[in-house]
Amino acid sequence: MTTKVWYQMKEDEVLQLVKSDRKSGLQTKAVTNRLEEVGLNQLQQQQGTSAFSLLLQQFRDVMVIILLVATLISGLLGEYMDGLAIIAIIILNAFLGFFQEYRAERSLKVLSQLAAPQSHVIREGRRLLIPAEQLVPGDIVLLHDGDRVPADLRLLETHSLHIDEATLTGESLPVRKSTDAIMKSNLSLGDQENMAFMGTSVTRGRGVGVVIGTGMDTEIGQIAHLLQSAERASTPLQIRLEQLGKLLIVLAIFLTMVVVGLGVLNGEPLYQMLLAGVSLAVAAIPEGLPAIVTIVLALGVQRMIRRRAIVRKLPSVETLGCTTVICSDKTGTLTQNKMEVVQLLSGRRRIDVSGNGYQPVGAFTENSTPVNVAKILELQRLLEIAALCNQAQLLCNGDGSHPAHWRVDGDPTEGALLVMANKGGVDAAYLEKNWRLMGELPFDSERKRMSVLVENGKDEAFLFCKGAPDLIIQRCEWQLLDGRLERLSAGERARILAVNEEMARSALRNLAFAYRPMPLGGGNKLDEHMEEGLIFVGMTGMIDPPRPEVAQSIKKCHEAGIRTVMITGDHLLTAVAIATQLGMLPPKGKVLDGSQLDQLNDDELADQIEEIQLFARVSPQHKLRIVKAFQANGHVVAMTGDGVNDAPAIKQADIGVAMGKGGTDVAKEASDLILADDNFATIEAAIEEGRNIYDNIRKFIRYLLASNVGEILVMFLAMLAGFPLPLVPIQILWINLVTDGLPALALGVDQPEEETMLRPPRHHGENFFSRGLGSKIVSRGLAIGIVSILAFNWAYKGNMEQLAYAQTVTFATLVVAQLIHVFDCRSERSVFARPLLQNRLLVGAVLLSFFMLVCVIEIEALQPIFHTVSLTLRDWTVIGMLAVMPTILFGMGGLLQQRQLRMAR
Repeated sequence: MTTKVWYQMKEDEVLQLVKSDRKSGLQTKAVTNRLEEVGLNQLQQQQGTSAFSLLLQQFRDVMVIILLVATLISGLLGEYMDGLAIIAIIILNAFLGFFQEYRAERSLKVLSQLAAPQSHVIREGRRLLIPAEQLVPGDIVLLHDGDRVPADLRLLETHSLHIDEATLTGESLPVRKSTDAIMKSNLSLGDQENMAFMGTSVTRGRGVGVVIGTGMDTEIGQIAHLLQSAERASTPLQIRLEQLGKLLIVLAIFLTMVVVGLGVLNGEPLYQMLLAGVSLAVAAIPEGLPAIVTIVLALGVQRMIRRRAIVRKLPSVETLGCTTVICSDKTGTLTQNKMEVVQLLSGRRRIDVSGNGYQPVGAFTENSTPVNVAKILELQRLLEIAALCNQAQLLCNGDGSHPAHWRVDGDPTEGALLVMANKGGVDAAYLEKNWRLMGELPFDSERKRMSVLVENGKDEAFLFCKGAPDLIIQRCEWQLLDGRLERLSAGERARILAVNEEMARSALRNLAFAYRPMPLGGGNKLDEHMEEGLIFVGMTGMIDPPRPEVAQSIKKCHEAGIRTVMITGDHLLTAVAIATQLGMLPPKGKVLDGSQLDQLNDDELADQIEEIQLFARVSPQHKLRIVKAFQANGHVVAMTGDGVNDAPAIKQADIGVAMGKGGTDVAKEASDLILADDNFATIEAAIEEGRNIYDNIRKFIRYLLASNVGEILVMFLAMLAGFPLPLVPIQILWINLVTDGLPALALGVDQPEEETMLRPPRHHGENFFSRGLGSKIVSRGLAIGIVSILAFNWAYKGNMEQLAYAQTVTFATLVVAQLIHVFDCRSERSVFARPLLQNRLLVGAVLLSFFMLVCVIEIEALQPIFHTVSLTLRDWTVIGMLAVMPTILFGMGGLLQQRQLRMAR
């Protein structure tokens, strides 16, 4: 918007130039106008494959080109009807392939937009959460620990704000930010300390900035070509399938050449055998396999989204089914993350706090007697610390008369403290009248505490501090007791810590509060050494009950052979209480805290980790060690996290899981999976879907390859026996169109089997043909080929005048056998193991395919094109009996095998 140097300008000058207001932000009309003027806040992306290009690609396949050439030769030899019919089928096949790939492209594009970043802004005086792409110059943006900077900003306010700018500058250390104008010229990006640049990450603290550049007008936009993604990488699953496809192509071409050679030796015309051979190769090669895999992956991922799990990276879908260990945080994932202060320690008083949710209505009572908050100095000071040493906001939607009208913008723990303070009369009006915030040392998972520097209207300054009770007590030398300062004796320390343990055993999450006077005029720079010699004022106990559905999900994980391990920064006793309630911690389960973990080296940790069910009081560095220890023992690990410092562990894990609600942008970008509801049960649901997706891919591989084996064997056995062609080229192509399309797709979205979460995880390097799949493909394909050639022999009877009739019967038998076989593919056990009509899409696809078969056989106008004749009811009965025979025989065999296994157990 200007050529001026932003970092040289003062805040007021910047705001005036971008026509914005620090407190109220932009008005809606201004936002709309600026969006029209500058466009969305996004980098230019490479264009995806157009629909027309996708359609053209369907005709670039080598086998299709060969078939077109063979069709041309057929036309030159006078077989016009055959040529036109084959071209029509090629076009139909092309449109089916186009539909599959186009749907896959669209699905993947939708998925890529689901985890788009969001930003906190101030507009029309209200704090809003909006998609980052909707930002415009002049927007007031709020930055917090873990945020990805959404646009180029001139900073207006900072509180210990540190930003990692390595993506732009290569500087490995985060830069501490300030707001003062810098009058130097030609500064590098790394030296512009009052600026925040798009794409960088907030590692600590918080701040406020005004947008001065969006999209391609940002610093990173100028080097956007370095950031634009290359072609979408294939998943390991897709790569293995592509390798399998190449092998199958070679095998199919070889067998086709054998069939052609045998046909010529039997006296069949060369051109007809060449056309039949090419048609057979086209039908036998599973060219639709990669497209169907992509669709199955994409549709499976969309099912996960409906179950609140957003997959960021497709390879993780495959890995989900291999997961052997889930390392889960406690707060918000295993629990409801609906914090509410229910108990206080103030001096020697144990005070109960009543209320409902975030509605700031409740009472303070001691032994059921109301407490006058204003007359207890240490309680009043505790509430002031809770409200001021806080980054959350309490918001009301409606008249505030119902708990549902109230919500917290920010951390739920800080929200609970804010609600408690409001119940005691320490609300926003009280704070504005009595206190002024001067500086801040933000909370982080290393320090486990937060401090602020405040002044009141009585010319007094204080450092207010809150944090983990055991750590805060270590820094206290005094306590405020009955309105007087007293030295904090060893006995008093022991008493406070005993209360802390007692509250923790009741599954309360505890925070301690302390303060110290500070000299006036000391500036707003806080250092950690100032958090010494504190005065203890009290402690709060919050309840965060377990999610009701999590216990059942943990049970299902255990039944599925998946270990569940709690990893939390909370007090050990609180963690044990929650883990016991959820069934994660058996009676003699081993627990470890951070200090004990520090005493183990990596090898010792790996040796002991199989026995440990719970880790408490851990840091993010501990999380990384825990993941590596499990992986060293051969586990496939899913790790949850939400903070900046969790990102290394999330990235190291085989499945990194970030929180959708409470997670930072940095954690989300490091993750493979985002939980939209921050719920452990969603991980279990995602694993079930991941297993089902892999199972479905195995199902349609089994169906396609067994069908292709059957088609090749019909031709091979006929040529070997000296029979004439049992199928003409147009029939072979029609079989490929009818059976390989819709039924295979419907099979790819089949529902999970009941035993999906009752079997152990599969090995990550498992071969597609393991667990008997290879033998099933060969045996079913052989059976389909045999019954089809038996049908040909029954109808042919050595009479060439019966050839068209015999070919029609063979054609129908092969199609019906494949359509019945598709139901057998739904289960690894037996066709009788699952309800026939459960997959309605599959039933509909099979009925449609059968209807198309009947049309080309019974409609007189189509008979010359497909070389078919009408069949009698007797013919259809024989066809049905032969076609169903393989599925019934193998189904009964599967049931018998299952019965023997159950008896053996």
